[in-house]
Amino acid sequence: LATGPRQNDSVFYEIRTYDIKPWKMKEFVEMANKYFHFRTAHSELVGLWSAELGAMNKVVHIWKYDYFAHRTAVRQALASDKDWQGKFISPALSMIEKQHNEVAYLVPWCQLGKPPKEGGVYEWVTFQMKPGGPALWGEAFRAAINAHINTGYTKLIGVFHTEYGLLNTVHVMWWNESPDHRAAGRHRAHEDARVVAAVRDSVRFLESQQNMLLVPLQFSPLK
Repeated sequence: LATGPRQNDSVFYEIRTYDIKPWKMKEFVEMANKYFHFRTAHSELVGLWSAELGAMNKVVHIWKYDYFAHRTAVRQALASDKDWQGKFISPALSMIEKQHNEVAYLVPWCQLGKPPKEGGVYEWVTFQMKPGGPALWGEAFRAAINAHINTGYTKLIGVFHTEYGLLNTVHVMWWNESPDHRAAGRHRAHEDARVVAAVRDSVRFLESQQNMLLVPLQFSPLK
């Protein structure tokens, strides 16, 4: 099956999702805010969020790596970091019910963005596309994303497509000033003929979709 344009940029992102035991969520967040500086001493953290809507007791974090050997070196260093292992990993293991990780690239037409200001919320939208890769659905998907951008109600942060994990998965991250601002913008978008036409073309390639509203933790670079 076609996999789309050649991936020329070696930079990739590891998306890690942790399901936390409900009675341990507050403690986990407090511990992350206190000790995550030991982890970020080794590699770049893009963002760290907790799910507010669409899921519960879930933490999402995204890490940037220059290439796969870079990640290997970081993981080896983390295994030898006594502060990280002792102060965070050891107590955290008893708080985590499930871990999931994916490796993803930014789509070629998207650069990682930043919100215009701090204090908003992030929408994490996961699309499961039909097999065939960006060569099959890439242009239609891009048109749908651009149609939403052009409405002006939301800010695109990034579009990631998976390399490891469930293939033909695309994660889109948006930023909005508030959940109410996002809701009002969505209502306007649903009445915009340009958005309706672009989405109608894109959903021909869509198998499923899931949304989460994420709130950045205190230590998150993206706030």
